[in-house]
Amino acid sequence: MHHASRFASAAVSLLAIAAASLCAAPALAQDAAAAGRAADEQAEPTTPPGGGEEIVVTGFRASLTSALALKRNETAAIDSIVAEDIGKFPDSNLAESMQRIPGVALARGDGGEGRNISVRGLGAQFTRVRINGMEGTSQTGSSDIFGAGNTGRSFDFNTFPTEIFSRLTVRKTPSADVEEGSLGATVDLTAPRPFDNTEDFVFSATARGVYNEVADQVDPRASMLVSRKFGDFGVLFSAAYQRRNLREVGYAAVDLLPSNVNGFDPDGTGPIGVQPFCTPIGFPVLSPNTPARGSDAANCSTGNPRTGSLAAYNTIINLRRPDAPNVPGSGAYFPRIPRYVNSEQDQQRIAGTLTLQYQPSSDTDISLDLLLSEFEVERRDNYIAGLSFARSISNNGQPMVSVRDVEFDENGSLVYGLFDGVDVRSEGLVDKFTTTFQQANLNIRQRLGDTLELTGLFGISESRLDGPSRLQTFIDVIDSDNFSIDFRDDDVIPTLGFGFDVSNPANFTYAPTRSDGTVLGGFSLQGRPLRNTIDNKTAELNLDWEASDAVSFKVGGQYRESEFRGRFYSPYLSDVTVRPLPGGVNLADLTRQIEGVGKLWGNGAPDSWTAIDPDRFSEVFGVEGVRLCGVECGAGDTRIREEVISGYAMATFDATDLLGIGLRGDIGVRYVRTDQTSSGYIPIPPPAGTTSPTNVIGQLAQAERDYDDWLPSANLVFEPTDGLLLRLSAAKVMSRPELQQLAPTSGVNPVTRVGNVNNPFLEPIRANTFDAAVEWYWAPGALLSAAFFYKDIGSFIQTINSQIPFSDLGLPDALLANSGTVPSELFNVSRPTNTDGGPLKGVEVNAQVPFSAFATGFLESVGVLANYTHVTSEIEYCLASQGGNCINSTTNDLIGLSRNTASGTLYYDDGTFSIRSTANWRDSFVRGIPASQGSDLQGNSPTLFVDASASYAINENVGLILEAQNLTDEQNRLYIDSVREDTLFQLRFGRTFTAGVNVKF
Repeated sequence: MHHASRFASAAVSLLAIAAASLCAAPALAQDAAAAGRAADEQAEPTTPPGGGEEIVVTGFRASLTSALALKRNETAAIDSIVAEDIGKFPDSNLAESMQRIPGVALARGDGGEGRNISVRGLGAQFTRVRINGMEGTSQTGSSDIFGAGNTGRSFDFNTFPTEIFSRLTVRKTPSADVEEGSLGATVDLTAPRPFDNTEDFVFSATARGVYNEVADQVDPRASMLVSRKFGDFGVLFSAAYQRRNLREVGYAAVDLLPSNVNGFDPDGTGPIGVQPFCTPIGFPVLSPNTPARGSDAANCSTGNPRTGSLAAYNTIINLRRPDAPNVPGSGAYFPRIPRYVNSEQDQQRIAGTLTLQYQPSSDTDISLDLLLSEFEVERRDNYIAGLSFARSISNNGQPMVSVRDVEFDENGSLVYGLFDGVDVRSEGLVDKFTTTFQQANLNIRQRLGDTLELTGLFGISESRLDGPSRLQTFIDVIDSDNFSIDFRDDDVIPTLGFGFDVSNPANFTYAPTRSDGTVLGGFSLQGRPLRNTIDNKTAELNLDWEASDAVSFKVGGQYRESEFRGRFYSPYLSDVTVRPLPGGVNLADLTRQIEGVGKLWGNGAPDSWTAIDPDRFSEVFGVEGVRLCGVECGAGDTRIREEVISGYAMATFDATDLLGIGLRGDIGVRYVRTDQTSSGYIPIPPPAGTTSPTNVIGQLAQAERDYDDWLPSANLVFEPTDGLLLRLSAAKVMSRPELQQLAPTSGVNPVTRVGNVNNPFLEPIRANTFDAAVEWYWAPGALLSAAFFYKDIGSFIQTINSQIPFSDLGLPDALLANSGTVPSELFNVSRPTNTDGGPLKGVEVNAQVPFSAFATGFLESVGVLANYTHVTSEIEYCLASQGGNCINSTTNDLIGLSRNTASGTLYYDDGTFSIRSTANWRDSFVRGIPASQGSDLQGNSPTLFVDASASYAINENVGLILEAQNLTDEQNRLYIDSVREDTLFQLRFGRTFTAGVNVKF
């Protein structure tokens, strides 16, 4: 934390210096020259077919041409996106820009915004991101639907505005001088520097208004860039600001479970009287049969009569899975918590860069880059849901529900159901979090004579995720009749009927739990406050020796230190126990209405429903004053520290002049040693005769280990004729485990003998890779290419359920206190484990076709971009093991891999007016294996997103901007089971329209 405060102080001081310097600049003295800087820097003179006047390319076309030049000249396989102009990136989101790159698939998060990427089938955890040459991390929160936030190595691009960067590059094949850690790609984000510009003074500013049709609000977005050179010294400052209001509406099932899970014993060995639902009158078995809960021959529970249909009940219990033929209802699937969703977010992004650059000659270049970004979010989720299908008999759930009518399809998916005695819940969640990223790095390049060049990088960064509060509230209706789930009009999204007026607060209750286990309302703080930090330090030196015109040798070393710390607190149980409403306070005094979902979503959603007002609730019950307890009460404090020392040697060569044909490349090896230490607190019951505010205490666990890797790599480029390139690449690569998996922490239930145990001794995922490509640069700014890639993933990491004696888990025996369980007993433990990997292979084709290569007139300004990628993989997933041997497995694609992805862009750009539209399609992909009982996986349906943008230059200094995202109102759908494909979530976030103006001098 000390270096973070120093960074902040330095940033403030440097910003003050920059402001003073820039204010002294003769702002209008160079207006005419500055107005044309982008054309001078990025233009490529071309001659149209048949001769004629030379054309200067600017804007989007110049951006494409510059990116193509970078790709062609690099020995490794790369693709780039380059800013169209100073402070003007082609897209509103960094991840969305990368969709146009072959092999890149976008994963969207809240509000449909691009969040992270998959490269050639390998997800975000396999992609490393460098910011100004230094590896960066970006943690953020999100809705529970999209994984509840990233606290690991994955990089969330939505935390950064695009305006602070001038270029991004996706490096698909490694070289020895590029740091390790990626199986998929290394992405470089580059901020602009003063000497990138030919002019001494540059100013650019953009202001936008952003409107989303679901949120129905206009939000501001603005950015500016100022650059000034004073002879050999330059200063560049950029800043960006955005406020955004998001809203998503939709349906969620949360999970799909067979009917027996909350009723009949899954093994078929339990008492015959325990059935999936409340047995109807006339059924030979009475279930439930618990007089203490009011069950008798006429009632499922107190005041809840048996109204079920004998025919409907028999339909359910006669559906049985082939793997559980003796279990009634095992083949009848119901949504676990069928509900309508309303999710709103208030977001604020603030970011800035400051670069001081000293360049007295072409031999010396020293720059100090400072970057600060803050992403602040308040998320408000509300649900109206049928809850009984997620509850067992212990809290009067599904076994107390009568089934009046029911229908299933041939796979056991529910088509229609009508129920009595269903508990209905209105749930609210307010989650606040802030992501802060700050980085400072010093870059040095110095020529030492004619043949030697020394480069160095020294940097520090911090990624911090602060979650000060996460308040969950809920109010319930007990035993509602006429609850319905109806897929008959839409086999993907149901219409839900609740059987009463959900907008009337008088129908709901908030009170302490009854003695029979019936829950009547409550609240939770869910492990807040929370703070996760990742601190990185990097120091590297490289020496490049030009042995001859054809051969250079490069050696270097790097030291990296990364420390993750995750902390959260637990509330005193007595402070979060549900209390009755205070005297004189009615539930209506604490509630508000969730409105508009019926109009925005349809599908039977109510026009409004009652929900807790979190501000009023907090005031009445004193939520802000809840006492918190730390590690002494079993709360979390996890630390993982990695110290990485690496060195490399490589040779680069260009034998074109020697052989008379184009032949260049690099070959080298990188050595990496990783020292890892980790610690965390394991929650255990307090000793007999003592108490804890949370009924647990914390015991420290620690682990240390180290490992090393030799990583050879080679890239070869052969150019038999001008414009035709053949590329070959081979390398050994590695990717480290996710940080949370390395924490030596666990959670076990000694009574049920189940648990989750992390594994600090996980080995990295390692792979051997091979790439081959052919690229034809057949005209200026034009490309046709095809590539083949193969990755032999030699090791993988999976979370496996295993039966293991408690004594073999390395956990303290104190966890078994007062449970009657002894250390020699077997536990069913879920644990991340190294497993065999499998092959991944694919092809990608890419076309960049400017019509100026073969046309004149209007078509000279038209062009097409298109790419398609097909990837396959074969990973064996172990579903269960015993005695260290896998006893149940399945083979499927790598998680996060879409077998087919494609992108297409049609554009027109004549230097004054520019318009383009892009369509991005992503095939379905697996989100998780295994899924819940009876389901093999969780998946994501295919998506097709269409965006468009246009700009018009009023004159050399002023331009107008129009943008539209998600023109087809595409929705994202998650499903469960590869055969049934039952909907887990489907959300609508709508179209977004942007209008703006850009000013530059």
